[in-house]
Amino acid sequence: AALPGPAPADWVQAPLDPAVRAVLVGFDEHFSYAKLCQALRYLLRGGPDCLLVGTNRDHRLPLEGGAAIPGTGCLVKAVETAAQREAFIVGKPNRFMFDCVASEFDVDPSRTIMVGDRLDTDILMGNNCHLTTLLTLTGVTTLDEVRGHQDSDCPARNRLVPDYYVDSIADLLQVLGE
Repeated sequence: AALPGPAPADWVQAPLDPAVRAVLVGFDEHFSYAKLCQALRYLLRGGPDCLLVGTNRDHRLPLEGGAAIPGTGCLVKAVETAAQREAFIVGKPNRFMFDCVASEFDVDPSRTIMVGDRLDTDILMGNNCHLTTLLTLTGVTTLDEVRGHQDSDCPARNRLVPDYYVDSIADLLQVLGE
């Protein structure tokens, strides 16, 4: 969506859909200032009754060769900053997504493993849901980072420690084949 005119006074004149009761921030490669303005307008109009929901807080997404792009967390933070309030995160590390799946299917947490490449989302969610956790070191996390959390006296940092780790998810294929 484009801004409806050349000046800020014009930008707040675009009509708002009266049925909108929530602003959802997810990955959007077309995120723009116009969308940020529109999100803020809905949140201001609806006040606390208009929900601000984010899909996740991943601050960057790793690519091959050590490159990265900004993640959804950057977009969530932009809207939170403009709105001066915190989003409810439905994805990792919040247990909301797991609770939805567990209520629909017969999930036994003691027989469920959370596999991921990020401590602050994947592993933390697994630990929040009392699952066994397996970190794969092919993402943004290093083993030195894990050891730092493991050696810490801080309970919040200890919640970021996985039960197990592998260098690559491909390492599991050998184990599963046996």
